[in-house]
Amino acid sequence: MPDSSPQCRTWPDLSLDEFFDIAALRTEVFFLEQRIDEPELDARDREPTTEHWWIADDRGPATYLRVVVDGTPQPGNRDARTLIGRVVTRADRRGEGLARRLLAHVVERHGHEPLALHAQVYAQPLYAGVGFAAYGDEYLEAGIPHIGMHRAPTSPSASAQGARVG
Repeated sequence: MPDSSPQCRTWPDLSLDEFFDIAALRTEVFFLEQRIDEPELDARDREPTTEHWWIADDRGPATYLRVVVDGTPQPGNRDARTLIGRVVTRADRRGEGLARRLLAHVVERHGHEPLALHAQVYAQPLYAGVGFAAYGDEYLEAGIPHIGMHRAPTSPSASAQGARVG
């Protein structure tokens, strides 16, 4: 069985098989389950600073997210240059806390800086559990209700303590 600890790689470090498995998971959930009819893969995946995070099991990635960095904060992201997105968990592994565990590792690494994400409304509690707060009005993205969420920066030691998952 593969190591179930979180993995993080940037585009230059991803193997073709790793990215294929990640793309297959994202496609399965976003296209087949949620029926999103907008492009899923984009050039942000290939940026050298984009971090691809996942936890794998014997079937491949069970949960995944990516972290992208903008040169300056973009509209809708408040003061955050670092954005978490494409958070996804395979159907057979939902409810186990895998996405929260992955988010906690990202917060541990990046919690000293402002973070933003665009959450599907039903998933707000997941992100609130690692320190994100909703702001602004709900809006439709890819036909699904979303809300902006922001996490204020904390000191590196406080961030690591707040991100621990029991």
